[in-house]
Parts: sequence; C-alpha cells; structure tokens
Amino acid sequence: MLDYKSILESLKVISEVDVLVLGGGTAGTVAAISAAREKVKTLVVEQFGFLGGTQTAALVTPMMPNQIEQEPLNRGIDWEINSRMMETGESGRWPDGNMGWFNPEMLKIVLEQMVVEAGADILYYTMFEDSIMDGNDIRGVTVLNKGGRGTILARRVVDATGDADVAFGAGAPFFSGDEKTFTNQPFSIRFSAGGVDLNRFISFLESLGRAEVTLDPQGSTTPLIHTAMVWGRNFPLEPVFRKAVEDGVLLETDGNYFQAFTVAGRHGELFFNCPRITLQVDGTNPSHLTRAQILGRQAILRYLAFVRKYFPGCEHASITSIAPMVGVRESRRIDGEYFLTVDDILSAKKFQDAIARSNYPIDVHSSDDRSGMKLQHLPPGTYYEIPYRCIVPKKVENLLVPGRCLSASFEAQGSVRIQTNCRAMGEAAGLASSMSLERSISPRQVNGSDLRQALRQKGASL
Repeated sequence: MLDYKSILESLKVISEVDVLVLGGGTAGTVAAISAAREKVKTLVVEQFGFLGGTQTAALVTPMMPNQIEQEPLNRGIDWEINSRMMETGESGRWPDGNMGWFNPEMLKIVLEQMVVEAGADILYYTMFEDSIMDGNDIRGVTVLNKGGRGTILARRVVDATGDADVAFGAGAPFFSGDEKTFTNQPFSIRFSAGGVDLNRFISFLESLGRAEVTLDPQGSTTPLIHTAMVWGRNFPLEPVFRKAVEDGVLLETDGNYFQAFTVAGRHGELFFNCPRITLQVDGTNPSHLTRAQILGRQAILRYLAFVRKYFPGCEHASITSIAPMVGVRESRRIDGEYFLTVDDILSAKKFQDAIARSNYPIDVHSSDDRSGMKLQHLPPGTYYEIPYRCIVPKKVENLLVPGRCLSASFEAQGSVRIQTNCRAMGEAAGLASSMSLERSISPRQVNGSDLRQALRQKGASL
C-alpha cells in the first residue's frame, strides 16, 4: 500500500482516467467496455499483449453452460461477445444451447475490437505493482513495464486481476482456500494438439460405446467432440488409460482427470483440459505457478505420447499451443458487503441488487488426486442471483472487484466462477463506476436496484 501524497512526489504520472480497470480478462474486458460506453475516460491495463485472460491465455474454452431451456441466464455484453464470435464462424452452439464454444485466438481479436469501439484505451505489457491510497480511498496504482515504474491515477478502480491483487494492495480483507483445510482448488495447464484425423477419432470413440459428438453444430463446420476420463467413474476410456499406465506411457496420476474436446474454427485439433496440478496451488504464489508450468509441460509430453499411441486418428498429432497462463480456479476472495453462501445457491436465492443469474452447479475440484470433482446441482429449472454487494469490498472506497474473486464462500465460488457470470459482474462494475461518477457518490453508495434496472435497459436479463 502506497501513500497518495508521497508517491506523487516520487513517480511520474503515466495517465489520469475516470475508470481504471486492472486486468483485461474475462471480467475486466467487459468492465472496460461497459464503462467506456458511458462516455467516461477508461483505461484497461493488461499484463499480456492481448485481452481475454483465462479464456485466451489459459485456453479455458469452451464456456460452461448457464441457461434454462436453452435461454441464457445472462445476456448483455456477454451475449454480444458470443454473438459476434458466432458471426465469425469461430464459435458455435452446443446442443444444450450454450453459445460459448470458441476459438481463443479469434476471441482475442473480437474483445480488442469491442474495447476499442467502446472508446476505452488499452495498455498492454504492463504489470500492476501496488495500490495508491489516501486514507481508505484508492486514488490509483503504480505499474511496471518496459518504460519503467509509473503511476496511473483514477477516480474509480476496477480490480479484475482475478486474484484481488489491487484489493489486497489496498488493505481490503479477503479469504483464500477452503474454510476448513485452507487449500485452494487445483490448477490446470491446458494445451492443444493438431494434425488429428477427427473422423477416425470419432469412429474410435463410437467403438467404445459412448461418444459425445455433434457432426454439424450450429455456427461451425468443425465437428463438436467431447470425451473425458476419471478413474473409477466407469468412463469408456478407462481401460485405454489402464493399458497406458501398465505400458509405462502414463503415470497413474495422469488418469485422475482427463478431458479433450474440439474447438470451433480449429480444424484437425483437440484441446485438453489437463493436466491438473493438485499440490502447491496458491495462485498468488509465484513459486507455485512456476512449479505448475514445469510439471504441466512434463505431463503434456506424456499425454501427447499417449494419444499418439492409443487414439486412432492421433498418430501424427503435435502440440500446437500450451497455455502461457496457469488455469487458476480460485485464490483470494474479497470480504465484501455481502457474502454469498452455498445455501444461497442451492436455495436459488434472489436479490434486489442482483447483477447476474446462474444455475451452474457448485463445481469444486478436490485437492485429493483421486477425488476428481464434486458437483452439487440446483433444482431443475431454478437459478440463483449474484448481488452487487458481492463485488463491493469492505474498508476500501472507490474500488469494485468483479470476477472469480468476489465475496463468496469457497464452495459457493465454485459455482459463480464461470465465464458468463464473470462477464456479467464485469459489466455491472463498469456501469456502477460510471453511475457513481455521474452522481458524485462512491460505488458503495450506488443503489443496487437502480444498477439492476440500468443493466436491464442495456440488455441484461435480470
């Protein structure tokens, strides 16, 4: 935490803006679009040279479903993004209605276009360093990039770092990990492989007796394929994995969690939601992140050898991408004005200040290698709501924290953290920031019901 007056005397000011968004990821990109559309001077700061965060840098594709009877529970900017991706032919619709089956490379372009069109500025290759405080008010941040160390001043700040880095730097209270064990959810290091004969691979899956395949999904000419394996769950692939372990191609732990699927617009490729890293998984610890990348790449080589040998159609597969960002499911979570609980989710609780709706199950990946993941579903046809107060941190003014680091219990966050919800929270954060500026009040004082109505007017389904 840095003192406002002293930091101004020692560092150059790079920029002064109305709304500063730290992190151009799932929530942050949408927050920047939302704020800039209200004609307030907006800047989004991103550590990579592209937007999208976990969607593009961690290769977290496809999006998880969040709809009832094929009607999405969140529209707004999330719907706009998905629609524009569908128009490119590099995203498609799953049979259950989920539109988020996207090519991450095209998503980088679409998100950037939408931010620029909205009128926001982007500063790539820049790292957040610390929060600048004037009492309990955040006045901006210090950043680091090739130009050195500098200051960005802002009237409102949106922490979309995914790990509540800005809130932490500002001294806001937070939680991390399971309330009983204090462990975080496992990491994933995703990758993709090209040179795959998808027709032969489909025939192989069908020969096992259960194949999740859509040959002509809406929006793409790439066949939609999904397959998975977890030990002890009666997956058709289990005997194949067991043979690979016996042959010394895979380790026993490589079968604890395996998932592969195609992606729209990426012909002849398979994307993998694995390997999974279960020990030392604090997403705010650089040593843990480094270890995950090293172990992940070692495991990726094993998976590549495995698919080449045991999956017909994959004999000539080669690695086409390895995620440069570790897939972090959960790290810091702020202590906000409202704390979302498991009971709130499973009872389908509604709120007057709701900014998003969801019926995605509570999805917690266990740190126990053999436990896989635990799903708790809502009653059919129901949904819960996420209140605005969950992104308003205690003790710090002029700061909003949307995304996976909202104020929620460990298990509740396991439902909320999916992309459509993070986008909806980002849209609300951007709009609430502009509303607070227009009304000369702090974001904490923004009436949640007014915000909800404003979101509705802009296309959100609330």
